[in-house]
Amino acid sequence: MHSNSYTLLYAAAISVVTAVILAVTSEGLKPLQEANVALDTKKNILRSVRIASDDRATIEQTYNANVQEMVVNSAGEVVPDASAKAIRLKDQVNKTPGERLLPLYVYTGEAGKKYYVVPVYGVGLWGPIWGYVALEDDFNTVYGAFFDHKGETPGLGAEISEKPFQEQFQGKEILSDQDQFVSVHVVKPADKFDLGTEHRVDGISGGTITSRGVDAMLKNCIEPYLGYFESVKSSTGAVMPEPK
Repeated sequence: MHSNSYTLLYAAAISVVTAVILAVTSEGLKPLQEANVALDTKKNILRSVRIASDDRATIEQTYNANVQEMVVNSAGEVVPDASAKAIRLKDQVNKTPGERLLPLYVYTGEAGKKYYVVPVYGVGLWGPIWGYVALEDDFNTVYGAFFDHKGETPGLGAEISEKPFQEQFQGKEILSDQDQFVSVHVVKPADKFDLGTEHRVDGISGGTITSRGVDAMLKNCIEPYLGYFESVKSSTGAVMPEPK
C-alpha cells in the first residue's frame, strides 16, 4: 500500500501531464477553430443577402469575389487601416455611437448592384443575440436579414434564427417619409403600431423578451451607420477602400 505522500505526488503528476496535454491540444486546434469561426461569419453575411450554402469552397469563393470589408465611424468616414475582422462587436455596442468602430460589408451582386451589410449585436432572454442586416443601395430598404443566438428557448425566442422570422424583414424600411431614422420594429401581432407596416415585423409568440431584444438591437446598431450612408448618397464619387 502506497503512502499518502506517494498518492499526492502521483495525483499531482497526473494533473500536470493532463494539463500540458490539454494546453498543447488547445493551441494545436486554435487555427482550425479560428478558421471555422471566420467561415461561419462569412456564411451568415452571405445569408443576409439571400445566398445560402453550407459548402466551404462555395462560401469562400463567393465571399472573396463579392464582399468588400471596411470599417467606418458615425461621422461618415472610412477608418483607415482598421480591420473588420479584428473588431469585437460586443465591445463596440456598449460605447457611445461617436466612439464606435463600425464594421461594414459591401456585397456586389448582379449588374454591379451593391448591398450594405450591417452587423448587429444585442441581448435576448438568456444571452447574446446577433446577426446581419443587408440594406439596398437606397440605404433604406432591407434586402435581407440573418439572426442567431446563444441560448434562447427552442420553439420560442430561438425562432429568430429561422427563415419565417427573418424573411419578414425583406422589403421593410428603416427611414420615414421625411428620411428620419425610425428603424424596423419587432412588434406583437396584436399590438397597435403607428408607423406603418413598412416599419414593422411580427414578434415571436411566446418570445416577447427575445423579440424586444431584436427590436432594441436593430435601433442601437443600425443608426450609427447613417452618417456613412449619407456621405455615400451625397457623393457620386465616394471613395471606397480596396477589398481586403
